[in-house]
Amino acid sequence: MHHVSTPAPQFAPRQSIAQVEEGHELAPKFDAAGLIACITTDAGTGDVLMLGYMNREALTRTIETGEAHYWSRSRQCLWHKGATSALVQQVEELRIDDDQDAIWLRVRVAGSGASCHVGYRSCFYRRVPVGAQRQHGSALVFTENEKTFDPQAVYGDVPNPTVL
Repeated sequence: MHHVSTPAPQFAPRQSIAQVEEGHELAPKFDAAGLIACITTDAGTGDVLMLGYMNREALTRTIETGEAHYWSRSRQCLWHKGATSALVQQVEELRIDDDQDAIWLRVRVAGSGASCHVGYRSCFYRRVPVGAQRQHGSALVFTENEKTFDPQAVYGDVPNPTVL
């Protein structure tokens, strides 16, 4: 298989509101920790799969490879989604918001289509009762009834570093 080498994406300096909001240059605004929030949705259904964060390297690699890369805040390292689980997120579309401080990925996920390390398809698998719904109780309500994969079989006995 022959791969064509393309130059790494260059991020433009942020020079004006007009340039950032109406221009054609990618000028992402990373926060004080060097991160930018990234919402990831299923390209087919539109369902929200996860919220992650990217640093410059993760955003660059995502653009270069067409596969989602994130920055793991808990492990403090670059994270190629699916490298361990084989649930690679193939990017169909990458969008940036109006002031270029948030990313939206539309992806197709290999295998079971799951993106959650707990085994559910989406990381947002529980609903919080609000308003009148609370008359039935305040316990979290599961929106997915079963897991799409067994995290123990995929990740082994390694404690989850993203929790606590």
